[in-house]
Amino acid sequence: MQPPVDERHWEVAGEHLTSRLILGSGGFADLPTFSAALAASGADMVTVAMRRIEQAPPGLLEAITAAGARVLPNTAGCYTAAAAVTTAQLAREALDTNWVKLEVIGHEQTLLPDPIGTLEAARTLVADGFQVFPYTSDDSILARQLEEAGCVAVMPLGSPIGSGLGILNPHAISLLREAVTVPVVLDAGIGTASDAALALELGCDAILAATAISRSEQPVEMARAFRLAVEAGWLAAGAGRVPRRRYANASTPDAGRPDLGPGTAA
Repeated sequence: MQPPVDERHWEVAGEHLTSRLILGSGGFADLPTFSAALAASGADMVTVAMRRIEQAPPGLLEAITAAGARVLPNTAGCYTAAAAVTTAQLAREALDTNWVKLEVIGHEQTLLPDPIGTLEAARTLVADGFQVFPYTSDDSILARQLEEAGCVAVMPLGSPIGSGLGILNPHAISLLREAVTVPVVLDAGIGTASDAALALELGCDAILAATAISRSEQPVEMARAFRLAVEAGWLAAGAGRVPRRRYANASTPDAGRPDLGPGTAA
């Protein structure tokens, strides 16, 4: 039996969101493709990189607003805590929101997060009244520290940004989910819809998909696939999977099996 529709919603920073898929706006070929993918995805929150907004298609912000989605500005491209804080403050002035996806990158090639810089920037932004969504590693200790710093969610990577490698360490994501009480949004590395389903099965509250949709061969169809995958993963997590076993376990009981003689399978 499926749960009521309203139970499929999730809450973050005191607000209810109807979709467990957050769409990244980068990488789309043009604005019509983005708009169609947003509609197909069902997402009601879209991330926008403030340091690259001048390169975004004209009308991007208007398209997001027209679709009824919330803009979540991010500090992509920042390599220091100070740069990330300044970018967040600019975003608040420009977009009239205190929500921010915090990114402090630690390495130019891998684009892995700087844990020390991320925690420093998070503390500064929380003290300044921001609702902070930090991009972080799959380290459950760091996730707990970010929660203690006042972040409203944590956004661990599945694998490096844009790699399409999927969730390289499912066990770490599962442990991180157990370590914090705030929402967990899987961020970065997702390659296809099955990765999204797995993230929800591991206990994540939502996922962020950008490259996996925008750079796919058919972004609109992939966006729809992600919409269905997120719902399937959430339902599967609630339904409870069968235990993993080392050996086979017959689904048909022995009771009532006819005796067909020695050595003969029923």
